[in-house]
Amino acid sequence: MRAAFKHGAYLVVLLVLVSCETGYNPLDDYEQLDPATIFATPEPQLSSTYSTEQLARGRYLIGLLGCGSCHTDGALVGVPNSSRLLAGSSTGIAYTSPFIDKNPGVVYPPNLTPDMETGLGSWTMDRLVEMVRVGTVDHSARTLPVMPWPAFASITNEDAFSIAAYLKSLAPVRHRVPSNVPRGRKASAPFVHFGVYQTIER
Repeated sequence: MRAAFKHGAYLVVLLVLVSCETGYNPLDDYEQLDPATIFATPEPQLSSTYSTEQLARGRYLIGLLGCGSCHTDGALVGVPNSSRLLAGSSTGIAYTSPFIDKNPGVVYPPNLTPDMETGLGSWTMDRLVEMVRVGTVDHSARTLPVMPWPAFASITNEDAFSIAAYLKSLAPVRHRVPSNVPRGRKASAPFVHFGVYQTIER
């Protein structure tokens, strides 16, 4: 797969390109996909630590924010794997322009289930709340370039905690996603492109 554009529940992707006078269409090298954006959120496990109200609220918010549209394997290419809901994506998302970078930087949405080896099982609640608010790359403090964290920055403490509680209460799913790829390095796993592009009058 070379590339595609994404239309998610919370992310509207618009690709506006007009053929130039020579008849060249820059989309000729790309395949358009129909990503999955609406599907069920997994049921949380019963918890003695978090209330049923917190878990229900967290589940509602995860569904409302469309987290599964990126963090569920296969969703980005239109074939979500129901056994890997919120367990990360083997398809990445390029965060630099396909019209500039032959080998763009790519982020592979991580496993959000509490699996200890491939997911968020070792994360503290404070760290999960921070991830919701500002987005982080693996164990660093850098923000994810494709996670729409600015839309979540003003979320209430209660809602952020409910999201973290819900993620902590999911059944662990072992699924290791590919490593993120820095700009300029060739990705070995598939990825999609999204963005807003406009032709320049010349």
